[in-house]
Amino acid sequence: MLIAGFPAGPWGTNCYVVATGAGSECVVVDPGKDATDGVATVVREHRLKPVAVLVTHGHIDHMWCVAPVAGGYDATAWIHPADRHLLTDPTAGMGRETAQLLLGRGFTFAEPDDVRELSDLQELELAGLRFVVDHTPGHTAGSVTFRTPYPATDPSGPQVSEVMFSGDLLFAGSIGRTDLPGGDHPTMLRSLRDKVLPLADDVVVLPGHGEQTSIGRERATNPFLRDLLESGGAERVSRGL
Repeated sequence: MLIAGFPAGPWGTNCYVVATGAGSECVVVDPGKDATDGVATVVREHRLKPVAVLVTHGHIDHMWCVAPVAGGYDATAWIHPADRHLLTDPTAGMGRETAQLLLGRGFTFAEPDDVRELSDLQELELAGLRFVVDHTPGHTAGSVTFRTPYPATDPSGPQVSEVMFSGDLLFAGSIGRTDLPGGDHPTMLRSLRDKVLPLADDVVVLPGHGEQTSIGRERATNPFLRDLLESGGAERVSRGL
């Protein structure tokens, strides 16, 4: 399995290119600002053909280059319906100052020609890979994660059952912010409780920003997950407090 990731643009958003191996079809996850050239470099070096663009959520730092990447390779873009409007109006998901700055510079956005909508627990078969979609609202209403099985290649090395592209749900040592339009902290905590905590410790997490981590590491050290593991934290989430 081939996973190539690189931070793109001024927000340092991690863009990932995923394939079964060199010389095959591939999937691009979260091509943010200035990601087009990075995707082209990975595609050229590994002789890949993008067939799909997966969007973990509609914030501009994750979707800026969705249209040019999808259009440039005749690929299908996938996004949750609750965030689809952000493809054409990303200012709806921004703070006021950032939105005014963007509008003042005359940027325009459009949907790719082929956009399809995601649903919770949907299974996608793309580029010879299987992705399970988990709807994880909180950071945005349409935030999702994508999990794909990771085939073992070295029996003596660390065992990994799955790789999860977590977007801005879960980071190494932290979680996504919920103070932007569409964000909701209790909903974020429910997503973490229901979708993250049940996962196996060996699941590798490839987040939207920063370094990779694992579910086991975050379960042990992430203060937000540790609080949820305590009975009081879990009770507060279940009551929507």
